[in-house]
Amino acid sequence: MEHEHTAIPEAETCHSEGTERKSHHSDKVKSNLICRLNRIEGQVRGLKGLIEKDTYCDDVLNQIAAVQSALNGVGKLLLEHHMNSCVIERIQEGDREVVKELMITMNKLIK
Repeated sequence: MEHEHTAIPEAETCHSEGTERKSHHSDKVKSNLICRLNRIEGQVRGLKGLIEKDTYCDDVLNQIAAVQSALNGVGKLLLEHHMNSCVIERIQEGDREVVKELMITMNKLIK
């Protein structure tokens, strides 16, 4: 699977609307993320088909590894965007709690 790197424009920001926080991705970043997730969705459907066809376990496990790698790529891209926009913005606003939040999220990502 090819890994694309998309620069994150500085103009993208995260906003709080009431208690609901939202991220505002550029159309290019959102399209990239959706394209990657669509590809992963297809890979997962393919895994199901491999199981249904009694495909050799090692082949299925290799496809599972490919799906996990693809998901990690989406996570890395989203994490990069989050750090370059939401986290920086909140720190500049004096909100240091975002660092604790980020560490909890990163610990979940690297399990």
